[in-house]
Amino acid sequence: MKKLIFCLLALVILQSSSPKKEQLPNIILIFMDDMGYGDLSCYGAVNYRTPNIDRMAAEGIRFTNFLAAQAVCSASRAALMTGCYPNRIGISGALMPFSKNGINSSETTIAEMLKQKGYATGIFGKWHLGYQKQFLPLQHGFDEYVGLPYSNDMWPVNFDGTPAQPNQNKYIYPVLPLIQNNDKKEEIKTLGDQAKLTTLYTEKAVDFIKRNKKNPFFLYLPHSMPHVPIAVSDKFKGKSKQGLYADLMMEIDWSVGEVLKTLKENGLDKNTLIIFTSDNGPWLNFGNHAGSSGGFREGKGTSYEGGQRVPCIVRWKGTTPEGLVCNQLSSTIDIFPTIARICGTEMPNHKIDGVDILSLIKGNIEESPRKTFYYYYRKNALEAVRMGNWKLVFAHKGRSYMNQLPGNDGFAGKAPEDILIPMALYDLRRDPSEQYDVQSIYPEIVAQLQKIAEEAREDLGDDLTERNGKNVRASGLVE
Repeated sequence: MKKLIFCLLALVILQSSSPKKEQLPNIILIFMDDMGYGDLSCYGAVNYRTPNIDRMAAEGIRFTNFLAAQAVCSASRAALMTGCYPNRIGISGALMPFSKNGINSSETTIAEMLKQKGYATGIFGKWHLGYQKQFLPLQHGFDEYVGLPYSNDMWPVNFDGTPAQPNQNKYIYPVLPLIQNNDKKEEIKTLGDQAKLTTLYTEKAVDFIKRNKKNPFFLYLPHSMPHVPIAVSDKFKGKSKQGLYADLMMEIDWSVGEVLKTLKENGLDKNTLIIFTSDNGPWLNFGNHAGSSGGFREGKGTSYEGGQRVPCIVRWKGTTPEGLVCNQLSSTIDIFPTIARICGTEMPNHKIDGVDILSLIKGNIEESPRKTFYYYYRKNALEAVRMGNWKLVFAHKGRSYMNQLPGNDGFAGKAPEDILIPMALYDLRRDPSEQYDVQSIYPEIVAQLQKIAEEAREDLGDDLTERNGKNVRASGLVE
């Protein structure tokens, strides 16, 4: 009997002294489509509320100086997944259903990186990094996928829900497919079908969390909306005081609430890092079916702040201080290296552009890990550079919504693409809406920013000055 007791005591001591298994946090990344800086009530939205997202902000950190990598769909998503400026990896603009390129297999995505640590990985929503099989999520680190392969307006349906006719632009598009893993599950043919997407993605996300609660997981939830055409389920239609767009934002908030509730019910609330942000600013010429830039200039498709400054909320209970506001410059490209630091994964051998912002997430908001930022658009045009709160915009032709009457009820107003944008220096601390050119007052700041621009052109190139970058990689091509 004494021997048995001694053996049991020895076993207890051995177990207590042996190193504990590494406890890795779950990662949830919720990515909106065309949601503007002013579209959440914690960022100033009016006539509707987003209480679940607001609660995330109250329990975590709300970033106010957070930039999407580029103000358009595919480029922004490529940057998020790889931590690179999208032009570094050969992705620009929005890939079409007819595009022959997509994300290269040589690039490392967040999902592939987390596979090093045994993460279960799932994506439920919009992908938009190539629709052919070799570009789909399962070939880039994800275990499962349900969603649209590209934007929800790339279908043969007019904005009023009627089928497009041969003389109309949208007639050229194929039927919009809903993909499950690598195959088409069904076809999205009507606005009623689109109204089911937010709920479908949410239900798939909740199920994924429940099935993987005993293992570390990475959940990527890139909603197809509020990109037009917008559609909302019956449970939220007419619930706001602002119309269909606000109804949709309330449904998105419900979706976030379902994710938060599932985490709590399954004991995962304190070991899950949640990041909520958007791919770019609002598509303003769609009027009441578009969001708000929150007072920043312009919107989607421009390198002004309204195109690239987006909400970002990070909650990681026990790590993020509650109710903190961070005004430091940061970007979606910084998410990749930050997750790598948190989870202890190896970084890719090739160059990335993101910086580790874990110090900010932990509440050290006096630090400034990101010093500069490059505003690229179109194929490879360096339209502006940033240093702290200083922003130098270079002369270029681009989109503008200013002085244009927006559309209504899903139809677009004008947004000319060939407006001449003059060179200007802005002090975003005093002039966040980019109204006052101060080049003549601060020539030394212009010189510093010009030097930063030259570094960008040397590295990544610049179509505006006909420069080829030395460190760019190619996108994948259809085999």
